[in-house]
Amino acid sequence: MSSDNNAGWLAGFREDYQTIFVEEWSPFVGAILLVVAIIGLMLNDMVWGVFGGVRFWGDWLNNLLGLGPLLGIPQNLDGIFMHRMSLMNIMLVSGAFAAALLSRQFNPNRPPRLEYIWAALGGSLLGIGAALAGGCTTGGFFNPVLHSSPAGWAMCAGLLAGAAIGLKLLLWTLDHIEWGMQAPPAIKIADGVRKNYPLLGLAVVIGVLTWATRWYGSADRQLMSLAVIVLAGFAIGFIMHRSRLCFARAFREPLMTGEGEMTKAVILALAIGIPIAALLFQKKVIDPYSAIPPTFWIGSLLGGLIFGIGMVFAGGCASGSLWRMGEGHVKLWLTMLFFSWMGSTASALFKKFGLTTIDDSNTEVYEMTRVGYQAYLPEMLGSWGWTLLIGGVLLLLWYALVRYNETTEKFTLL
Repeated sequence: MSSDNNAGWLAGFREDYQTIFVEEWSPFVGAILLVVAIIGLMLNDMVWGVFGGVRFWGDWLNNLLGLGPLLGIPQNLDGIFMHRMSLMNIMLVSGAFAAALLSRQFNPNRPPRLEYIWAALGGSLLGIGAALAGGCTTGGFFNPVLHSSPAGWAMCAGLLAGAAIGLKLLLWTLDHIEWGMQAPPAIKIADGVRKNYPLLGLAVVIGVLTWATRWYGSADRQLMSLAVIVLAGFAIGFIMHRSRLCFARAFREPLMTGEGEMTKAVILALAIGIPIAALLFQKKVIDPYSAIPPTFWIGSLLGGLIFGIGMVFAGGCASGSLWRMGEGHVKLWLTMLFFSWMGSTASALFKKFGLTTIDDSNTEVYEMTRVGYQAYLPEMLGSWGWTLLIGGVLLLLWYALVRYNETTEKFTLL
C-alpha cells in the first residue's frame, strides 16, 4: 500500500507540474497576473517599460560604432545591469527562458532567409515608431492608457491602422516574392540535454531568486531598488511566455483571422488596472506623469502607425519579441538588434531636429514637444468620474467591435 500511495503522490505531483509549467495558460490569466506585477512596480514608485532599455542598448551600439558623438549620445553610459529598463528587459528574456526550459519548449530555430530581411525592416520600423510615439506598445500604448492619458488611445488607433497596412503589404509580398521562403533545417538539440531542460529551468529560477535576495539585502539603496526590477521583470517574462501574451497579436489577429482572445485579454488587463492605478494616483503613491509621453496626439498616432507596420513584418512588438527571444527565435534576436539600433538613432535624430525635444520654456505641469504634450485626462477634464467613464466606454466599444468581428469577420483582411 505504501508504494502505491507514493506512486499516486508522484503522479499527482507530475499532473500539477504539467498543469502549471507545461500546459499553456489562458491569456486572461496572464493578463490578470501581468496587472498584478505592474501594480507591484507602481507601489514601489516604478513603472514597467521596454523601449527605454531597448534604446539604451542601441546607444551602446552607436557608441561602439563611433556614431555616438555625431548623434549627441552620452559617452559615459550605465552598465546594462545598472540601467533600470535595460535590466527589466534582460530579466523579461530570462523569465521567458526559464519558463521555456521548464515546459521543454525552448527550441532555437532559424527562419527562412527572407525572414531575416523582414526582421531588419520590421525592427527598424519598430525603432522609428517607438521613438516618435515616446514608447512601444508598452510605453506608448498600454502604460498611457493605464495612466489615463489619451496618448495611449491615439497610439492604439495608429497601431490598428499600421497593422492593417502591414498585413496588406505582407500579403502582397507573399504573393509576389518566392526567394528565400525555404525553411532551413531545424537545429537539433541532443535528447539528453532536452531531457534536463526542467532542471536547467529550475537552476535559472534559483539563481535569479538568489541574485535578487542578495541585492535586496544590500546596504546599497540602488541595488535594493534594482532587486525589485529583477523579480518583476523575471515574473513578467515568465507570465507572458506561459500565457503567450502578446500585444502585437492583440492588434494583428482580429484583422488577420478574426480571432480576438488576445485582444480581449489586453482589454481585461486595462479594465482591471485603470481603476487601481487611478486610486494610486489619487493617494499620490506614484506620479501619473511618470509613464505619460509628451507625444499626444501627433507623435502617438504617427508613431503607432509606423510601429504597427513594423510589428507585422517583425513578427512581434517589443515585449513580445523579448519573451520569444527567450524561447529561442533567432529572427526576433535580429529584430531586436535593428529595433535597438534604429530606436537609438531615430530618438537622437528626432531630438537633434527638435521634434521630440522638450520645450524648456513651457511652464505648465506637463512636458511639451513639437509632436505633442503630456495629456492627462483628470487634469484636462477636472474630474476622475468623467475620466473613468470615458476609459470604460472606450474599452467597452473596443470589446464590442472585437466580439462582433469574431462572429462576422467583417474587419478581417484575409
